[in-house]
Amino acid sequence: MTNVDQFESVFRSAAKPSHQYQRLEYASTMIVTDLDEAQAYEFAQQVKKFLATLEHDGKPAWDVIQGGKFDSIESLLELVGQRNPDLICTYRHLHSDQWKQPYTLGEYVEVLTQATPHPVLVLPHPEAGRASTHALENTNVVMAMTDHLAGDHYLVNVASRFTEDNGVLFLTHVEDEASFERTIEVISKIQTIDTDLARQEIAKQLLKEPIDFIQSCRDKLGQYRTSLHVEEIVVMGHRLDTYRKLVETHQVDLLVINTKDEDQLAMHGLAYPLAVELREIPLLML
Repeated sequence: MTNVDQFESVFRSAAKPSHQYQRLEYASTMIVTDLDEAQAYEFAQQVKKFLATLEHDGKPAWDVIQGGKFDSIESLLELVGQRNPDLICTYRHLHSDQWKQPYTLGEYVEVLTQATPHPVLVLPHPEAGRASTHALENTNVVMAMTDHLAGDHYLVNVASRFTEDNGVLFLTHVEDEASFERTIEVISKIQTIDTDLARQEIAKQLLKEPIDFIQSCRDKLGQYRTSLHVEEIVVMGHRLDTYRKLVETHQVDLLVINTKDEDQLAMHGLAYPLAVELREIPLLML
């Protein structure tokens, strides 16, 4: 390695993304149901209780959509376009009886998450009986989860906004162990590279970047949300299994994940299998 290469490596290693804090406002929330008027009102009250933290700075507008106000995905998208909410709240298998099957989110929810620019809060189906005992009570334990946390300011800002005062915000990065091992296997076939050293240094660097970013998030959020407790979880593992265990272990009330991908129409990365698997708690899908 030349002196120039060494200098560039040191320079790049020292470069750390610093969290850019922005307080997000949710002045209008659209609650979408397939229920009649009385049931829709009851569900809306449950959502308002769960999202009490959004009312700290005033009274947001709650727009409750009953089941009879739309009869197709197209008509629902038209309603969303007309009302342009800051947040959409609904539940799995909207306008479907397939909530008894654990294999999808339902076509209405899947289209809402991908065809609109709005974040979608997806709750357990009201009739499924699968919600965790701590779910839907409050948002004092929130987890932001991704496989590329460093520099994801929006994810962190959304997750912090939905975490109640004196609550815990887990910033979580899971590095895919299987992908890492495939990389090391390729490196092991290159004679000029020390495989053991590569394994050690690459793993160290992969985990260092999200750890540094979380520290910058903790510092910045500490200036604006002094009562918020920010915890880091940076690990290497099997992503889906690790995510599931982390949610269960920490009794997470709300999981915040990215779902949109600029390069494709389908849901981003592991967001879909994760959303299908974690049926017991609300998911905020960005």
